[in-house]
Amino acid sequence: MKISAVIFHCLFLFSLALISKNGVQASHKVYMHLLESVPAVDVKQVHRTGYHFQPPRNWINDGQPSDPNGPMYFNGTYHLFYQYNPKGAVWGNIVWAHSVSKDLINWQRLENAIYPSKPFDKYGCWSGSATILPGNKPVILYTGIIDANNTQVQNYAIPADISDPYLRKWVKPDNNPLIVADKSINKTAFRDPTTAWLGQDGRWRISIGGRRKNRGIAYLYRSKDFVNWVKAQHPLHSTARTGNWECPDFFPVSAYGKNGLEIDGMDTLAEGSTVGSNVKYVLKVSLDVTRYEYYTLGTYSSKTDKYIPDKGMIDGWNGLRYDYGNFYASKSFFDPSKNRRILWGWANESDSTADDVKKGWAGIQLIPRTISLDPKGKQLLQWPIEEVEKLRGKKIELSSKKLVKGDKVEITGITAAQADVDVTFSFNSLDRAEPFHPSWDRYDAQKLCSQKGSTVEGGLGPFGLLTLASKKLEEYTPVFFRVFKAQDKPIVLMCSDASRSTLKDGIGTYRPSFAGFVDVDLTQKKLSLRSLIDHSVVESFGAGGKTCISSRVYPTLAVYNNAHLYAFNNGTQIVTIDSLSAWSMNNPQNMNQ
Repeated sequence: MKISAVIFHCLFLFSLALISKNGVQASHKVYMHLLESVPAVDVKQVHRTGYHFQPPRNWINDGQPSDPNGPMYFNGTYHLFYQYNPKGAVWGNIVWAHSVSKDLINWQRLENAIYPSKPFDKYGCWSGSATILPGNKPVILYTGIIDANNTQVQNYAIPADISDPYLRKWVKPDNNPLIVADKSINKTAFRDPTTAWLGQDGRWRISIGGRRKNRGIAYLYRSKDFVNWVKAQHPLHSTARTGNWECPDFFPVSAYGKNGLEIDGMDTLAEGSTVGSNVKYVLKVSLDVTRYEYYTLGTYSSKTDKYIPDKGMIDGWNGLRYDYGNFYASKSFFDPSKNRRILWGWANESDSTADDVKKGWAGIQLIPRTISLDPKGKQLLQWPIEEVEKLRGKKIELSSKKLVKGDKVEITGITAAQADVDVTFSFNSLDRAEPFHPSWDRYDAQKLCSQKGSTVEGGLGPFGLLTLASKKLEEYTPVFFRVFKAQDKPIVLMCSDASRSTLKDGIGTYRPSFAGFVDVDLTQKKLSLRSLIDHSVVESFGAGGKTCISSRVYPTLAVYNNAHLYAFNNGTQIVTIDSLSAWSMNNPQNMNQ
């Protein structure tokens, strides 16, 4: 029987009482003169993705700019909420759009779930998270903007009809806001509440991003009933000289195996127990200053409610990143149906705002990834969810193919503009690897890649793939490796270089040489690379997901059937394609509807 909103509010509150920038333009820049623009009916299809999630038109992002809002698995259905402008292809008029899926690949779009309608969110409904409370009751926490001064508060919403399998309608009770910034907090930098976790003391905890001067902060709040929240004396964590922290995400990972862990069980796994000793904790923050995301691994104690990064972890701008390319405002959630933790990330456009308005759309969600801990315990591994393999169509294979200096081998027989490519390269020796010059910065891979591009002859490398390439290579996006010698061990550079991706005038377009170093053992003298290619995005995973780079590109020649794919080697060391599998990728059902 359908429960009315009023009755559900009462039951819900009663149940609670029983519970003891990198160059990508900022997604929250407001273009007032464009907010009311209505896109053309004929949305430009060139560069629209085939199997990545994006709505049929207009702007999407993951908040202000925040995570894919409240991703969750509930009663057999995956839910994705996302920031959306229903009136144009620029940031503004933001609502929480809502789509559902049974497999994370085929999506059905529903009516918008949350939109400004109350005094506590009159000026905006920004990002947040979903928590499944005891009794199988979902609740959303989100940031509301209450005035033109950008004052930020934390609100909650609940389903209007808990029996609706798709949770189509959400209501915002009048006892909002739940959390208001006190005098010690910068109320204009106070947003993006995390998924809640329940401690051994029976209290719920959440973290909220912010800053004090130039110190990034993950504030900590506790509640006995999920309604009345009290700020802890000390934050969960903070770091000097990092600027505003957005979209904090805090969760456990198993030290052994790839199974995910539920955040609600975090506390019961801690305190040095047998289980707790096999757990690491991850704190991820999105830095508004750099427009990149950084994470650390560490320990957490519910007695002190403090997160402490492991010794040796770089806790700042030179730290570990989920993705070294166009990837921001990510959000993870635990998937109990397959006992895994899934990461969603958002990729903004890299072209100009004027281009976005002309084409009538902007922003995509990247393919969801599973997260696990590397066996060495020093970093995370990410890999596309297994469901994406359902979209694989025609397959071609190549093996034992030697590439000498200057070789380019075309990978034919698939749709190169919409493909999944998995290749393993091998080499007989590291002797020809170039010396890593002492003046080079081991933390600035992007600068090194811009100097040592895919056409610059090296020793061991550059070698890899030329994606979204025109027939005569007037334009292409290379994804490649280059190996250097250092005193202690080889250094592997991975690049995804958009600088040659298009012949179009680059005014207003960001075309960087994205890059990251790969912490990989080269004893076997092998390097693997997987790239998901989809018209205007190339998502690449190096060495089994140790280093990931996502690039947005807009070719002018290499579109649709005129796109080509090559494997190449521009180093003096012979490289062998041990194995290569490539598939044409089909479109999901109901995508972009």
